[in-house]
Amino acid sequence: MKVVLSIKPEFAFKIFDGTKRFEFRKAIFKKDNVKSVIVYASSPVQKVIGEFEIGEIINNDLETLWSLTKEYSGITEDFFYEYFAEKEKGFAIQVKNKKIYKTPKCLKTDFNLHPPQSFAYVK
Repeated sequence: MKVVLSIKPEFAFKIFDGTKRFEFRKAIFKKDNVKSVIVYASSPVQKVIGEFEIGEIINNDLETLWSLTKEYSGITEDFFYEYFAEKEKGFAIQVKNKKIYKTPKCLKTDFNLHPPQSFAYVK
């Protein structure tokens, strides 16, 4: 099973250039058979730009999560703590075997989906 994640373009493209090897989330999908992520670059791009396999999903307190992922987080420490403000724990999805599409896809036309707030399951 796959999920579509809405990711801001600046971070979505960092996944595919290799500088961001972890995607951070406050909440995560409940189904445990999710194996890969379809990356929807949100506004202003508004296209599906690629996908990646899920390596490990780390769930930890923020200090530990940052120390484990900071080298390939693709974000600043300040941004990390701002994103997780008022949270005690967070999730980091490890990016494996990424594949950027030669031609970006349309979420509505190609996947029959609307942009998800957080994520959406895809069969």
